[in-house]
Amino acid sequence: MEHAQEHEACLEQTQRYCVERPVYNQELLQGQLHRREKTPQTLRQKIAHSCRCSSKKAKSHLYSFLPILKWLPRYPVKEYLLGDIISGISTGVMQLPQGLAYALLAAVPPVFGLYSSFYPVFLYTFFGTSKHISIGTFAVVSMMVGGVAVREVPDEMISVNNNSTNSTDLFDYYNARDTKRVQVAVTLAFLSGIIQLCLGLLRFGFVAIYLTEPLVRGFTTAAAVHVFTSQLKYLLGVKTSRYSGPLSVIYSIAAVLSKIKTTNVAALIVGLTCIVLLLIGKEINLRFKKKLPVPIPMEIIVVIIGTGVSAGMNLKDSYKVDVVGNIPQGLRAPAVPEVQLIPAVFVDAVAIAIVGFSMAVSMAKIFALKHGYTINGNQELIALGICNSVGSFFQTFPITCSMSRSLVQESTGGRTQIAGTLSSVMVLLVIVAIGYLFQPLPQTVLAAIVMVNLKGMFKQFGDIAHFWKTSKIELAIWMVAFVASLLLGLDYGLLTAVTFAMMTIIYRTQSPQYRILGQIPHTDIYCDVEDYEEVKEYPGIKIFQANTSLYFANSESYTSALKKKTGVDPCAILAARRKAQKRHAREIKAANELRKKAVLKLTNDVEASAKHEIADDELPVNGKFADSSAPDVSPDEHEHFVEPKTSIHSLILDFTPVNFVDSVGAKTLKSIIKEYKEVGVSVCVASCSGPVLTELTRLNFFDDTVTRELLFHSIHDAVLACQVKDGSAS
Repeated sequence: MEHAQEHEACLEQTQRYCVERPVYNQELLQGQLHRREKTPQTLRQKIAHSCRCSSKKAKSHLYSFLPILKWLPRYPVKEYLLGDIISGISTGVMQLPQGLAYALLAAVPPVFGLYSSFYPVFLYTFFGTSKHISIGTFAVVSMMVGGVAVREVPDEMISVNNNSTNSTDLFDYYNARDTKRVQVAVTLAFLSGIIQLCLGLLRFGFVAIYLTEPLVRGFTTAAAVHVFTSQLKYLLGVKTSRYSGPLSVIYSIAAVLSKIKTTNVAALIVGLTCIVLLLIGKEINLRFKKKLPVPIPMEIIVVIIGTGVSAGMNLKDSYKVDVVGNIPQGLRAPAVPEVQLIPAVFVDAVAIAIVGFSMAVSMAKIFALKHGYTINGNQELIALGICNSVGSFFQTFPITCSMSRSLVQESTGGRTQIAGTLSSVMVLLVIVAIGYLFQPLPQTVLAAIVMVNLKGMFKQFGDIAHFWKTSKIELAIWMVAFVASLLLGLDYGLLTAVTFAMMTIIYRTQSPQYRILGQIPHTDIYCDVEDYEEVKEYPGIKIFQANTSLYFANSESYTSALKKKTGVDPCAILAARRKAQKRHAREIKAANELRKKAVLKLTNDVEASAKHEIADDELPVNGKFADSSAPDVSPDEHEHFVEPKTSIHSLILDFTPVNFVDSVGAKTLKSIIKEYKEVGVSVCVASCSGPVLTELTRLNFFDDTVTRELLFHSIHDAVLACQVKDGSAS
């Protein structure tokens, strides 16, 4: 009782509205409205308008291209500077070891990782719109670069071992091999940068939407497995070839297992020790995040300790532990990338450009949403394009946003890209002044840093359980992206995943949900009749809704679902009528033949028995017998025998979810209207949006039989019109 009273009180407090107006169809509504006059511009006028320049427009374009001009003059030094300095130093001490480590993934000498951690980071400060992301080397992109470098410049370890044992020859070979791989990596950076720059200038920032979150997470998880397996040989200190392309993960694991007996125990101990220290450091940073002023820079600590231990114990000579080796002091002179390599690496550059942009823009959006500012996707493309293309002249390989460094840069108080600039200056100091100090650093330490930084990506395996509960289609996208990238390689895997994601879009449009709607009593609100008990259908009226647009791919399924849901199939009804007509015609024909035979027999009997008396009631009257079993029905009366007949007189198609209609969809809609009209069911369309109405007009949908009077402003308008029409018809 109390619950009922509360419900009534709630209803009394609910706002109400009452509107009295005519029942509007499109013909009537358009007749009462006055369209705004729009003068269409010619192509010449559009070009002239876009080329027109004013001081305000020039300033706007300049600020858009160089965002630093907008925020730097307003930079609040007292509020932001200290946080940016702390953040810059914290990010910088991560940039150093990660730059060295990810260079190994890219199959180039470690110093090129330092170059890639300086030039692009410095350039992004001027052109980027995000205040918090950390640009530089990233595991996934580095792995993709390394795969291309190894494919174009294969590792011929076996032939070298067989042909030469001279250390000088081996050194010259590795030096020549690394030089060629650097050329491939630099060309990739140049080409991917040009692609990103062109996409940004052409306002193609929307391409990132095709890399959905499940796809990216499945792809990066597979990339993490690739990265992990590629670092096993450095962790164990074994000599194996590096593989790329399909099944490279399996080949890499098999190669490591085949050389497992040659494991360098010293390298393994150093590597495992570093992994334990890094995991402990990350756990401390996570648990005491609020109490620590800045995260403990465990990576640089491990690098310093590893370098000191290696130099003090002479691990290279005493225990044959592989070290970083020569780190040239100072910056290299600019050089033009190898243009002749472009045809061989073009497809890979496209994949790297799109993956790099999607990584950067997704992280940028997260931070922008958190801190209340906006980013420009097209400008981010331009910024990344400049960072990669210009950086390639200074021997950098492709870069993007690093998730781990970005989180550190934001959590340590970074407010602007001043923090990124400071981190790049720290890398510059190492390149120019103290880079040689890291020459004894064991490669197993860098492998440990890479492996521990994959921890966050491996946690993405938890997505399987999450998507299983929320969306099976997104789970399928995740699994296809993961399996394809794992087995086919990152390039073909990405292409396969994107293709599959596009196919799921087609599947969803071809397999939408179809509903029959009914009215909530005493309202103009219509809901699915299967969802709510209170919802009732109007007698003789069916309201059909499909949550998809109407176009060539789903027009047939739309028609089939309409017939199934409404229970009215015009083709079946017409076929049944034709069948009934034929059956009735056969019955009439058979009756007439029986009648003729009876008359003929009677005539013969009369002639043969002329002397016998025949009762008047046995004589045929007008050629008919009263007791004849054959019915006397004229062909005009066949309509009384025709079945089935539908009890529905009106069908309303709810076009609220329809975003567009193509020529096939328009023909399908017109066919539906005509077919149902033949069986006595009038069809009308409700809630058709303006763009869809414009498309129908352009496709010559309306004619003498199909007019705008069949289109209604809302479902309720259509229902009321159908009721009036049925009342007048009856």
